[in-house]
Amino acid sequence: MAIPNSRTTESGTITIDTEKCNGCGLCVQVCKDLDLEMFEGKARVSGNGIFECFACGHCMMVCPQDAIHINGRLLSPSDIIPLPEQAEAAGYEQLMALYQRRRSIREFKDKPVPGEYIVKIIEAAQTAPMGIPPSDVHLLVLDSKEKSFSFAKDFCEYLKKLRWMITPLGLIFIRIFYGKENASTFRHFIKMLIEKYTSSMDEGVNAVTYNAPAALYFYGSPYSDPADPIIAATYAMFAAEALGLGTCMIGGVHPFTLNGKAARKFREKWGIQHKSKEGLIIIMGYPKVKFKASVRRSFADIAHFNN
Repeated sequence: MAIPNSRTTESGTITIDTEKCNGCGLCVQVCKDLDLEMFEGKARVSGNGIFECFACGHCMMVCPQDAIHINGRLLSPSDIIPLPEQAEAAGYEQLMALYQRRRSIREFKDKPVPGEYIVKIIEAAQTAPMGIPPSDVHLLVLDSKEKSFSFAKDFCEYLKKLRWMITPLGLIFIRIFYGKENASTFRHFIKMLIEKYTSSMDEGVNAVTYNAPAALYFYGSPYSDPADPIIAATYAMFAAEALGLGTCMIGGVHPFTLNGKAARKFREKWGIQHKSKEGLIIIMGYPKVKFKASVRRSFADIAHFNN
């Protein structure tokens, strides 16, 4: 049975040109759904696929003879593009330099982000890996300071309707139904966040998107892997950095857009097509401040298993 998402419910159709197939077996090696097998020295469709072909395209991309094609699930042979040479790829030191130079920028010059930059950033984000193809990531593009501000202002007006959650009674409700940890997060973070967002906006200060010249809101669908929009947003963030823009991840919007009538109205107004488990906004623009140093970070724990 094909794996469904918000874009398709079909499976891919695999076609093999046996005249071109040289029997190398590479397509069988890379197909982890077991859709392919070797028979009499040639590759063929096995009929034993676990999920049916979900059109990852690996078999097409690895075949040295261009003997195998997939159509369906929004994939076709025309989507295959040349693989860049290793020499063209960034080295480890270059990547580390990009990672270490990135800082969370919330102060931007009053200068628009060129439209061609936004196109490039989206193209880079579309290369992000995903749970199951085709990508079920959705994207809302706010390509001006005015749109960024308008979105933030509407969001703050919507938040005012949720203030009941941070009242003493609301916090008791959260603790009973969502547990001690969530109640602690609401008391020590969400409460302050709602108050900061709404009170600042009432004073004309945008503490949500910081009047960024551009913002990209990545989210999924009820079908999508929760990690997919986060990974795509991360790719977009580093693409923007590579173009000389400053960026910041804004995670304090998406969790409020999921449940309730008011949330649905907010999503509909801004063309947010689905409520999804995870979502992330990347704000971007030309930095107004310049950092002179980076900082060393750490994980909570790194465990090496020794049997």
